[in-house]
Amino acid sequence: MGPKPGAGGKLAFVLPMGDRKLPGIAAEDIGKCAYGIFKRGDEFIGKTVGIAGEHLDGRQMAAALSRALGTPVVHDAMAPAAYRKLGFPGADDLGNMFQFNMEFSEDFRAARSVEFSRSLNPALQTFERWLAAHASRIPLPEPATIER
Repeated sequence: MGPKPGAGGKLAFVLPMGDRKLPGIAAEDIGKCAYGIFKRGDEFIGKTVGIAGEHLDGRQMAAALSRALGTPVVHDAMAPAAYRKLGFPGADDLGNMFQFNMEFSEDFRAARSVEFSRSLNPALQTFERWLAAHASRIPLPEPATIER
């Protein structure tokens, strides 16, 4: 799901989200938020809890990737139906999630409050902060195929 070679020598970050914002969270923050829930005792028994580190649209994610990787990255939106046809494991489920987010974005994001998540985990990371620590692990195509 990382950036791939795109038109004009730039990297393309392809996600079927149109111009909608998507709640995201660093994997290590999920556990820290869960710990925050457990520390509150019985408060959340029988309740659904949504968490998010940030709500960003594709252009914002691409801009953060550009800064972190030191090369231009653009968001390339595609239709959720086309995404489901990519054939990798989980493409159907992810395509469905992205479609739900596109069609019901406000409800999708409302169930995943950044402020609430930060109350569970005060050290919650933004995408930019996560990238600062992990950008070197994102596989990139050969330098000759991308513009720098």
